[in-house]
Amino acid sequence: MSFFRLAAAALLVGGTVLAQGQQGLAAADRQLAHDVFQQLIEINTTDSVGSTTAAAEAMRQRLLAAGFPAADLMVMGPNERKGNLVARYRGAAGSSLKPILVICHVDVVEAKRSDWTTDPFKFTEKDGYFYGRGTQDMKDSDAILVTDFIRLKREGYVPDRDIVLALTADEEGGASNGVSWLLQHHRELMDADFVLNPDAGGITSTKNKPVSMGVEATEKLYADYVFATKNPGGHSSVPGPENAIYELTDALGRVERAPFPFELNEVTRAYYERMAKIDTGQRAADISTMLRDESATDAGRAAIARLSKDPVDNSTMRTTCVATMIQGGHAPNALPGAAQANVNCRILPGHSQEEVRQELIKIAADPRVTVSYKNDAGEVLGLGSTKQSMKPPPLKAEVMDPLKKVVEAMWPGLPVVPEMETGASDSIFTMGAGLPSYGISGVAIDRDDDRAHGRDERVWAESYYTGVVFYYKYLKALTEK
Repeated sequence: MSFFRLAAAALLVGGTVLAQGQQGLAAADRQLAHDVFQQLIEINTTDSVGSTTAAAEAMRQRLLAAGFPAADLMVMGPNERKGNLVARYRGAAGSSLKPILVICHVDVVEAKRSDWTTDPFKFTEKDGYFYGRGTQDMKDSDAILVTDFIRLKREGYVPDRDIVLALTADEEGGASNGVSWLLQHHRELMDADFVLNPDAGGITSTKNKPVSMGVEATEKLYADYVFATKNPGGHSSVPGPENAIYELTDALGRVERAPFPFELNEVTRAYYERMAKIDTGQRAADISTMLRDESATDAGRAAIARLSKDPVDNSTMRTTCVATMIQGGHAPNALPGAAQANVNCRILPGHSQEEVRQELIKIAADPRVTVSYKNDAGEVLGLGSTKQSMKPPPLKAEVMDPLKKVVEAMWPGLPVVPEMETGASDSIFTMGAGLPSYGISGVAIDRDDDRAHGRDERVWAESYYTGVVFYYKYLKALTEK
């Protein structure tokens, strides 16, 4: 999930609140968008007990009912729970243009009912928000693309090329990543001129005023590591110097207190150069100083330190690693003989999983604590890959020019800014397959209300409906004859 999809729930234009959801969305289409969203939220697609096949088949039935041929709606996957839908919207007969591929994962992270004030797998409408697991990441976009496919089909719209929508499994984890599986087993269905991924990019705002439309042009590399330690243990009444939990937490504390070095790349530098002209006050001054001095002067280091207090800026300027799960001990009255933790890292382009593992070993600074790489299937492998993130794709005019046109129509004067995805997404697979991929979303999420993967995940209803309008207009702008 993109941490740059952070924006205002109420967008101020000319000092007044603009109800974005009212821009060209008829009541019937609004109801359709609502119903598709609700249906998807209420299908459990977690890796543990859910089924992406159920969600894929439900969306297939909706597209069938809208008039799409059965032959253009294929549900397939490695097993009965991990199905993926590949839906093809046919373009003009005889077109020589390669398709546009849109990838949207339908799986969601786990959610405990006891942690939430609402049922995470019930679509709850409250105080102008839609609550439920996946409302931000990313069943909102799944529903938007299905809704807009149906709207365009009902209108009889004929694009100048095919548009392919892939609703896929296991982006959030698990052994059956849908994009990877489809590229490996059905590459012909995924072949495209370029890829759009609404799991990244989007509107960024300051104090409820939109300041930019971000386009993901590169992303960090994802990696999980297992920190583990063992010792003989013993009776808790006679604690000694060896304690697996203390050894582990001491190492984790050193990771917390030892941030990775400041670093900019061509995309993040371009992003900050643009933001220096958009932001105001101390933030704008710090960005300008950071760009000029970087970490070579006291002023540069002070500016970086202030910017780093913002989690998004910190993640933009550094590889980040954080402990996310911990377990240890075997009895309440015994010294722990073993303990381990999962440390999740998001690695800057140009660095590899194995390089970061070696750095974590140095930071842990304890030979009793082992640091091993863990793959997406949960297998602890020891060594990580030496492969680095893909280089950013060129910002193709056929992608950017229609985007700027639609953004100007919906948010006059809003700049379009290339960004680095600070998380990770399925674009890593399409980019690895040689398909230029761009993170673009029209759903705004308040900067102070990013709840993806968290408790009481929600999206502002009008922001969701705005996203429906945005992708409808953008798909048309991309494919008009």
